Amino acid sequence: MTFFNGDLEGETATDLIDLGVPSSGFLGVPLADLFIPCKSSVFSGSLCLGEPCSIYLGHCKGPSRGDLTSHLDLDEIKKEMTRPQSLAARVAMAVRNSSAASHADPHKAAASSKARFVPSTGTYPQGFNVSGIHCGVKKDGKSLDLAVVASDVPCTAAAVFTKNVFQAAPVQVSKETLVGTHGRDIRAIVCNSGCANAVTGQGGYEDAQAMSKAVDVLLGETTSTHRTLVMSTGVIGQRLPIDKIVTNIPKAYKHRGSDHSHWLDCAKAFTTTDTFPKLGSKTFGVAGKTYRIAGIAKGAGMIHPNMATLLGFMATDAPVSATALQSILKHAVDRSFNAISVDGDMSTNDTVAILANGAAGGPVIEQDGEGYDALRDVVTEFAADMAKLVVRDGEGATKFVTIKVKDALTFEDAKTVASTIATSALVKTALFGQDANWGRILCATGYAGVPVIPTKTSVSFIPTDGSPELKLLVNGEPENVNEERASEILALEDLEIEVRLGTGGGHEATYYTCDFSYEYVKINGDYRT
Repeated sequence: MTFFNGDLEGETATDLIDLGVPSSGFLGVPLADLFIPCKSSVFSGSLCLGEPCSIYLGHCKGPSRGDLTSHLDLDEIKKEMTRPQSLAARVAMAVRNSSAASHADPHKAAASSKARFVPSTGTYPQGFNVSGIHCGVKKDGKSLDLAVVASDVPCTAAAVFTKNVFQAAPVQVSKETLVGTHGRDIRAIVCNSGCANAVTGQGGYEDAQAMSKAVDVLLGETTSTHRTLVMSTGVIGQRLPIDKIVTNIPKAYKHRGSDHSHWLDCAKAFTTTDTFPKLGSKTFGVAGKTYRIAGIAKGAGMIHPNMATLLGFMATDAPVSATALQSILKHAVDRSFNAISVDGDMSTNDTVAILANGAAGGPVIEQDGEGYDALRDVVTEFAADMAKLVVRDGEGATKFVTIKVKDALTFEDAKTVASTIATSALVKTALFGQDANWGRILCATGYAGVPVIPTKTSVSFIPTDGSPELKLLVNGEPENVNEERASEILALEDLEIEVRLGTGGGHEATYYTCDFSYEYVKINGDYRT
């Protein structure tokens, strides 16, 4: 690690060099605005932050803006690097916090850089009308926090839910609704963001039922079995402001529409710590007919397989039987939403649902009948695209990482290894630090608990810029790695890691994850505030 050592006048943080912080967080920030000369007798002549630090072990004595020609004392810094709260760590924190974009809102800079993932247009399925409004769950008085998705006609429906034993009230109500209707005659989805309605007892359960019933009434559905699925996301352990929600559901229903702006508002109403709304749409053909599919996903943290802090739904105007739809969704989710990880945590609320209203016409697609395989492939690919957006918006993430595990005895074995690598904190922090520490990847592979032949195992970095792969381990033997080339690959926003298990089984699986950054800790440390 090296530091800027010289005059500060006119210099910017571009000259400070890398402190393990993504350069986009501090480029162009005047150093004179960040640091002041340290006046303590212990560290005189060097730069400090004018607050308690591990160097002085107390408050700086008389810091001032004075002479800005002081420099960082390299010898003193080296001595202090082993301290948990070293000056280097404080410098890094100051640089991160000094970014003009992130100072006011830690999500704004990320949101700006990820705006390219938000579509400006879309092609949406017939017969669905959606909306997103502000009802008062979120406390800022303006953020969209209530969404309604409604079909003109009854739909077949399928869903997968969190495996967390503390299942939130909306999960319980939605599961009961699908069981009671056998996945048929579903009309709508209602979702609030800002409060999870999880671990809220009987009262929370009744609140979720009230949300479903409020939409049912507007749709003219009067049966005892609900026709509206319910989703909620936000802080756990707090009751919903249910009066605000139920009072505003008619407003959300009235504001429904089928154009792009309505779908985008609906996507925004699903978000919490997300830095951008996740919306997609696609036109496709099956058995000679043209159909459309659209989807919305929510998620940035607490993302891990078996549905974990992720909400999502897909809607299609293709005619599909309930049995076929459930089979298609399970296949798709296993290869998409259940093949991603941001932080390895599993939430209480997560749900991915799909509605099919058949508004585009054509024969009903049955399980294993004509068009089934084609539709399954379309939904799987579409779900994977939506899941990737969740990973790209991982809380504090700076990298999108694809992990491909090959040469496994079974698909499940390959997926287990990929998941183990994806959830390793050591792997994820190394990726953030752009450290080609392939030993961490190999270590995670070894404790995954599936058959691996060490003498035939290989690990590579696959650049996403089209350049040749960088082999790190080949048949159990380490390669002489070009560290400069490794650094170039790890500096890319997108990265692929390939692991071959050497079993000769021929099965493979793909997993998507991101890195762990300082910002992840900041976001989750401040979540409730």
